[in-house]
Amino acid sequence: MAKVPVQFTLNGSEKAEFIEGGTTLLNALRDKIGDTSPKGGCHQGTCGACTVIVDGELRLSCLTLAETCDGAAITTTSGLAEGGVLHPLQRAFLDTFATQCGFCTPGMIMAAKVLLDHTPNPSRDEVIEALSGNICRCTGYEPIIQAVLTAARANSQNAASRMISGRPEI
Repeated sequence: MAKVPVQFTLNGSEKAEFIEGGTTLLNALRDKIGDTSPKGGCHQGTCGACTVIVDGELRLSCLTLAETCDGAAITTTSGLAEGGVLHPLQRAFLDTFATQCGFCTPGMIMAAKVLLDHTPNPSRDEVIEALSGNICRCTGYEPIIQAVLTAARANSQNAASRMISGRPEI
C-alpha cells in the first residue's frame, strides 16, 4: 500500500509522518510516533482502552484511520501532565486506587476528561454514562467513578480559590 503523509498536533507538539494507507491512529501513535499511552485492547471499538481526544471529541483510535486526523489536535493521557505535575484526573485515579492493572486507565481518563471539559460538576449518573464506553475488568468501577467525582471537586475548589484570590481563572 502507498504511504500517506499525515500531520497533526499530538499533545501540543507538531508531528509529521508517512504512514501506510489504512493504518489506524492507534498503530500510528504507538508504532510510528512512540506514544504508547493508548492501549490496544479489543481492536474492535468495544473496550475503550484506546480512547484519545481528537479536536475535543472522544475517538476510538483502533477504529480511526490515522489519515483522517490530518491537521487535527490529538490528546492522549501522556499529554495531560504539565511540567511534571499530574493532571487532576491522573492524580485522582492514583489517590482513589482506580488503577489496578491499569490497562483501561488511559481510556477511562480520556473519557472523564471530555466529560469534565463539558460538565465541570457532573452527577454520579453523568459520570457513569460518560464512562459507559469503557470496560474495566479489575476495579468494579466504583473507584473509577469516585476518581472522576474527586477530580471534579478538586477542579471546582481550585477554580473557587482562584476567584477568591483574585487570580483570573485559567
